[in-house]
Amino acid sequence: MRTDKLKKYLLPNLPYLFIGWACLKVGTAYRLAAGADLAHKLVGMVAALGPAFADFAPGLDPFDWLTGIAGAVAIRLIIYQKSKKAQKYRRDEEYGSARWGTEKDIKPFTDPRFENNIILTGTEFLTTNTRPAVPANARNLNCCVVGSSGSGKTRFWLTPQLLQAHSSYVVVDPKGGVLEQAGYFLQRKKGYKIKVFNSIDFSRSMHYNPLAYIRNEADILKFVNTLIANTKGEGKEGDPFWTKSETLLYCALIAYIIFEGPDEDKNMNTLVDMISGMEVKEDDDDFMNAVDYMFAGLEKRKPDCFAVKQYKKYKLASGKTARSILISCGARLAPFDIPQLREIMSYDE
Repeated sequence: MRTDKLKKYLLPNLPYLFIGWACLKVGTAYRLAAGADLAHKLVGMVAALGPAFADFAPGLDPFDWLTGIAGAVAIRLIIYQKSKKAQKYRRDEEYGSARWGTEKDIKPFTDPRFENNIILTGTEFLTTNTRPAVPANARNLNCCVVGSSGSGKTRFWLTPQLLQAHSSYVVVDPKGGVLEQAGYFLQRKKGYKIKVFNSIDFSRSMHYNPLAYIRNEADILKFVNTLIANTKGEGKEGDPFWTKSETLLYCALIAYIIFEGPDEDKNMNTLVDMISGMEVKEDDDDFMNAVDYMFAGLEKRKPDCFAVKQYKKYKLASGKTARSILISCGARLAPFDIPQLREIMSYDE
């Protein structure tokens, strides 16, 4: 500690001792110079500089010491002012200050209990506690793993995270290997409840009904927007009129199913069946199908409900336009007519 203080305070000020000594000798030369006034003194001082500097030891005359101290202090103040106005430099860091971290650097961000950490490497870990004792040690837990096929993203990163068993996990497992590797451990050893949605082999999938998670009108809009965004296919989207028209119809039908239908009918199958049963005659705008009668009865009971408002906007279309809208809806929902998919979406697990 004393060595550090010596380097910090003494060494930077050491040059001023020599500056003070030089100024002291200048004062000695001025004192020894011949002359009665300042002008003659300055002229004579040039001749007296040699004898003054010839003797290294400083004299004891107060004038010499005062001149030396005043000169050193004046130069120190000038340099200080210059440094205050100068640009800020990072001395000895011109090529950067980055370095490899050590065990001491990562320790404040690591949980003492191994199981409560995200594994970053074989020796570095990051606590899953987002509110540690020292708030400054809180870190974002998002990780981005980049690697080509077969580089070990699943085996060397994902699987160790699952075996930590410190959180709830949502895993996209297109090959099914992760479930085989970690499923038994999580379910039998750690008591996890595992739910599987298998879009490749429907016979090995649990049931999933997206309508079971709708609670209000805002949820209906979110679901419809998600449905359209994920079924529009590739390529440039066509006329937005048809998409908006479909949205009106989906919102109306789903609102009727959720708020008016029986519990066993609150699923995607009912939505597909209602659209399939909506007959339209292009030459008869007054023709009413079964769904029209259902909404007519609902309008008498609840004229201001969300479902009625959306359906009335859809019904502003002419017969020919309504027929085109229904064809577009049928094409979008065609995959939901597959028997295996109808079975999966009949109820929710």
